[in-house]
Amino acid sequence: MNQRMHQYDERLFDLISGHVNEQLHSDDIALECPDSGEDLSEILDGLLCASGNDPEHVLKLYQRELSRTIINHASPRFLSFIPGAPTKASQLFDMVVSSDALLGTFWLESAGVIAAENQVLRLIADLAGLPATAGGCFVSGGSAGNLSALVVARDMARRRLGLPVGSRLRVAVSDQAHSSVGRTLNVIGVEALVVPSVDHRFTGAALRAALDDDRDPSPVIAVVATAGTTNAGIIDDLAGIADVAEAHDLWFHVDAAYGGAGLFAPSVRQKFDGIERVDSFIVDSHKWLFGPFGSGALIYRDPQVARSVHSQVAPYLNVVQSHTGRSKWNPSDYAHQLTRSPGGMPLWFSLAVHGTDAYRDAIESGLSIARETADLIRTEYPQLEVIRDPELSCLLFRRRGWSAGEYYRWSKELLADQIGFVLPTTWENEVVGRFAFVHPGTTIEMVRQVLDSTADPAS
Repeated sequence: MNQRMHQYDERLFDLISGHVNEQLHSDDIALECPDSGEDLSEILDGLLCASGNDPEHVLKLYQRELSRTIINHASPRFLSFIPGAPTKASQLFDMVVSSDALLGTFWLESAGVIAAENQVLRLIADLAGLPATAGGCFVSGGSAGNLSALVVARDMARRRLGLPVGSRLRVAVSDQAHSSVGRTLNVIGVEALVVPSVDHRFTGAALRAALDDDRDPSPVIAVVATAGTTNAGIIDDLAGIADVAEAHDLWFHVDAAYGGAGLFAPSVRQKFDGIERVDSFIVDSHKWLFGPFGSGALIYRDPQVARSVHSQVAPYLNVVQSHTGRSKWNPSDYAHQLTRSPGGMPLWFSLAVHGTDAYRDAIESGLSIARETADLIRTEYPQLEVIRDPELSCLLFRRRGWSAGEYYRWSKELLADQIGFVLPTTWENEVVGRFAFVHPGTTIEMVRQVLDSTADPAS
């Protein structure tokens, strides 16, 4: 291998450092309207060549061309999907993770990193009310967390029921479950028992009725509830579902990828009652916990059960397992991954720097602005209608008289004018407006600009 690839290049360092420094010191909240991206293939043509390129040329190509197709997720005007709003501390420490080439696979090689990640997992587990023995690991995100947890649910059910691989198994899910849950079941070869929600909320009563009415002989081995649906931020009846799961010996998993951050917020903590009874749950730190992308916390009530499923056996891993004593912890034993970047470290650093009170206040600000916006719509914008009161920080609203095309045209104009990135969604087969408030820097004045834009031109 050409040694030049691994040598220190002062000019390259200065170029990248200058770009990073400019980005991190900027208070610019512009969304940046993306161009169509139709000419990207021409721009990139021939770039990956045998001889390489001048680093300044490549960086400028990114800055002047590629970045123009990117909407700034970190802007407080990014109000669609579940945006990311990483703290500067987490972004900076993400650079440390990369520059130090940190690996978070085995205690043998990464003890300090894993101990720090586990400190964050312990904090989240305590907020959820789980026992001191609970634990897990950080994975790439909610999809990976759901997959890893439900693999454990499946394999433990096979052992308990004495069923061979390939036996037909089912998992009870709501018709409001995140799309990753359905994908997970398909990947692991398990079918879904879809339970109708009650006003978009999965309840214990609905689960009990579905199980009582079920005539399919194949066993239902787990149930997945949601603590904060992506579309509307609805928290399922966790306590009621836990009762039914216990009565039917079902693995109880909660997808709290978005809403789990609400555990930090006293104003909504009681809505999560029942989460302390889970067998597993996930929280994405790159959503409402202000971490960089690619980090989700996966926590088990009994991590040793997960270890019995996920721990990998191979001649080259024997030394790793022999080194693992009672106090040691290999994250690779608790999820489907082996090699992993320690995605929990930026969150650990940010929490240690800012403190949990700051996180509490930042999350409460998202909850508060959602409620304030709902009140504002009701009192000052007769052309708008709140579809349902916000439970967390998502708010659905209707612009009376608009067609689907008018919502999409409005959304496009908002972005072009740099007022906000507010994509419509679908609710009960109707296209409607939706806010997702995550960034603590979003102000009610920014929201007013968006709401004002829904007025008729003549008004």
